[in-house]
Amino acid sequence: MSGEHDDRLMTAVRQGDVSQLGVLFERHHRALFSFFVRLTGDRQASEDLVQEVFFRILKSRGTYQPGTQFRTWMFRIARSAHIDRFRTRPREVEVPDDLPEPASPAPLPAVAFERAEQAALLRRALAMLPPEKREVLVLSRFQDLRYQEIGDILGCEEGAVKVRVFRAMRALRTAYLALIGAPAHARSPAPSDPLARPQARE
Repeated sequence: MSGEHDDRLMTAVRQGDVSQLGVLFERHHRALFSFFVRLTGDRQASEDLVQEVFFRILKSRGTYQPGTQFRTWMFRIARSAHIDRFRTRPREVEVPDDLPEPASPAPLPAVAFERAEQAALLRRALAMLPPEKREVLVLSRFQDLRYQEIGDILGCEEGAVKVRVFRAMRALRTAYLALIGAPAHARSPAPSDPLARPQARE
């Protein structure tokens, strides 16, 4: 339903009611910021990129086709903006420690500490990955996009997305195990393993 609402809003923008772009901004700017900051590790650059995305949306509003999944179209623009900004400036990423994680029931203090420690290690492991692997995990794990949507964003088939996510998860596990000092051959997830749950919807 929210996708249909986004489509109506963007169709109105396309037809000249640019005030509806502000509604779309309120609905999506946090998700875009989360996407960018996990890719770049730079809050200021991420804020700038969010603004750049909506500037590009306004500029290219005539190319939007009613009935399109707005979120997919928006993330294609976001990906292009990110590539353009860092095309000539490859950089190491340091993901901030205070990014919100998906909501879950309040745990006991000891469990909460363990989860916070795991989350910090996962952020460090994510930052160690090559950009293309980090990108597909951010889209699937943190933006909760379907494989088909990710394929539309990346310009590849759904099956290729599944392969990319699998390989990225394997690389993330390797980085995570290295950070906690576990043997490189340790591949079977423990019951509390933070990498054991699915990373995207079919």
